[in-house]
Amino acid sequence: MGRSEAADSELVPNQVRLGPRTVEYRLRRSARSRGLRVTIDGRDGLVVSVPPATRRGWTRPEPRIETFLRERQAWVLRHVDALARERDAARARGGARDGGRIPYRGELHRIRIVPAAIRGRRSMVERAGGDDEDELIVSLATGERRPLDRILAAWFRDRAAEAIDAAVAAYAPALRVQPAVIDIRDPATRWGSASRKGRLMFSWRLVLAPPGALETVVVHELAHLRVFGHGPAFWALVAARRPSHLADRAWLRRNSHALHGALEAFPEQGATSDARGA
Repeated sequence: MGRSEAADSELVPNQVRLGPRTVEYRLRRSARSRGLRVTIDGRDGLVVSVPPATRRGWTRPEPRIETFLRERQAWVLRHVDALARERDAARARGGARDGGRIPYRGELHRIRIVPAAIRGRRSMVERAGGDDEDELIVSLATGERRPLDRILAAWFRDRAAEAIDAAVAAYAPALRVQPAVIDIRDPATRWGSASRKGRLMFSWRLVLAPPGALETVVVHELAHLRVFGHGPAFWALVAARRPSHLADRAWLRRNSHALHGALEAFPEQGATSDARGA
C-alpha cells in the first residue's frame, strides 16, 4: 500500500554517535507508529520512524533513538555499510544513462541511446545481444518529453506484465486457482500481494531479477488463493512447485535496494557539470 501524505511527516536529517563513528539517519514522524522503528531504505538510508510529537512521551525522541541505535550498533553499522557498498556498485554501473548498466532478467544490460529513425513523440526500447554484453537500445524520439528512467520503467512494466502472465498461466492450473485480477505496480516494500477476492498485485521490478525469483513470487501469491496465511500447509504448497523458493527469496532480500534503485542515474565517472571546453 502507498504511504499516506497526511500520516507521515517529512524526513528530518539527524545523526548519532556509534562508537568512533558518526552515523546519519533520517527521522520520520508517523501517525501509524506505535513505537520506535528502524529501517534501511535504498534511497534515504537509515530511517527511524516514531509517533507524532503530540503523542505522550514522543515530544523529544532523540535520547530514546540514540539509546535504541547504540544497543543495536553492530546491526546498524552492518546494514549501513552494506548499503554504502551497494550504492558504490550502483554508481560504478552508471544506472539509467547512456552507457550505464542496469539489470534485466537477472543480467546486466548496457544502455545505448540512438536517435529514432522515424520522427515521433514516443521512444522505443529494444533488447539486443552484443558481442561482449547484452544491450537495451533506446531509440529516442525527437518529441519525447519523458526522462530516460520513465521510458525504461514503462518498457520494464510491459515486460513484467508479459513474464508474470506467463508464470501465472504456467503455475495456476497445477495449484487449481485462477486470479480474478492481476495488477502491475511499483510498491515500495512488497514484491507481491494477494487478496481474498482473488486480486493479485506484483511489482514490475521483479522483471529485473532472475526469472526464478519472479516465478517464486508468482507461486507465493497464487498459493495464497488456496491457503491465506503462512502456516506449514502454505509453505508446503509453495515448496512443491518451487523447491528453490528459499534461495529465490534470499536473493530478493539481498538485492532489494539494488532493484529499487536500478533506474537511478549516476554521472559518468570523471564527468563534470561544466560544459565548456578546455
